[in-house]
Amino acid sequence: MVMSQVLYRVLVDNRPDVVIDVLAPGWSEPIIARMPEVRRAINLPLGHGELGLGRRRALGHDLRKEHYDQAILLPNSLKSALVPFFAGIERRTGWRGEWRYGLLNDLRILDQEALPLMVQQFAALGFDATAQLPVQLPAPRLQVDGAQAAACRSKFGLVDDSPILALCPGAEFGGAKRWPAPYYAELAQDYLQRGWQVVLFGSIKDQDVTGEIAAACDGQARGSACIDLAGRTALAEAVDMLSLADAVVSNDSGLMHIAAALGRPLVVVYGATSPGFTPPLNDNSATLVSTIDCAPCFQRECPLGHHRCMRDTPASDVAGKLDALLAEPVTA
Repeated sequence: MVMSQVLYRVLVDNRPDVVIDVLAPGWSEPIIARMPEVRRAINLPLGHGELGLGRRRALGHDLRKEHYDQAILLPNSLKSALVPFFAGIERRTGWRGEWRYGLLNDLRILDQEALPLMVQQFAALGFDATAQLPVQLPAPRLQVDGAQAAACRSKFGLVDDSPILALCPGAEFGGAKRWPAPYYAELAQDYLQRGWQVVLFGSIKDQDVTGEIAAACDGQARGSACIDLAGRTALAEAVDMLSLADAVVSNDSGLMHIAAALGRPLVVVYGATSPGFTPPLNDNSATLVSTIDCAPCFQRECPLGHHRCMRDTPASDVAGKLDALLAEPVTA
C-alpha cells in the first residue's frame, strides 16, 4: 500500500485535475489517509483470497454512480478485476495475469527485465502503454499527524532528550524474512548502553518476538528496558510514532516501507527477499544483503532449515552500517 503512492504521485504530476479514489481492504485506510494525492479510500469488505462474487458485483454496481474514467489495477489477480468490470468503468488498466482477458481492456504485458522494481511496475500503469517510464520516480511520502505523535510520545513514556531507535522485527510474509530476535536484542542493548531509547514495533502476531527482545534487554542498560509496542498501537499511531524515530532497523516489511516514506534513517536486513524488487525508497537508508548461494529464495520459511541468509548477518554489522548512516551529513 505504501509503494502504491508512487503511482498516485505520478498521476497527480501528469494529470493535474485527476481525482483519485483507492479501493482497498479497510485495514489500509489509515495509510491512505496520509496520502494527500488520494481523495478517499473505498473499503473492499472481503478477506484475502476471498472471491465474494456477489459482494464484488454489488460494490461495482454501487460505484457506477461515480462515473470513473479509468480503473488502474495493481494486483494481478482475476478477483481484483471484477469490481471495475461490474462498475462499467470505461478504461480498465492492468498487467496481464490470471486470465483477465475481457475484464481488462487496457491490458499490458510486463517486461520484468525493463521494470524490475515493484514501484516501477505500479508507476508504469499510470502512463500510456507506449510511454517511456521516467528514470526518476517520486518516492512515497506519508503525512504525519504531529499532535497525535506528541500524544503518543507521552502515552508510551518516551522522553524528549534521548534519541529513539525503532526496531521492526516482524515479518508478515513469513519467518524467512525475519532477522533473529537475539540479534535484535544485542543491537538494542548496544544502543541502550549509549543512552538511546529503544522502541519495538509490530502487530499482535509479532508479540512473541518483540517480547523475547524486550526480555533480553530488561535491566541491561542503566535500568532501562525496551518499550514494546507490538499490538498496542493502531496503524495510524504506529505511523506517527515511527516519525519520531531518529533511526530504524527493520526486516523487509510493511513497517520498513512506512519508515522509508517518513524519511527516517533506516537500515534494512535482507535475506530471503531482495532490494532488487522492494528496496527502501528514501535516500537516507542502507541495506545488508545476504550473498549465500540460496538467497534470495523468496520463500515464507527457509526451505533448507538453516536460515543462514539472516543468521550470517551479526548485530555488529548492522550497528556499523547504522552508525555510518547516522554519521553522514544531512542533505537538503
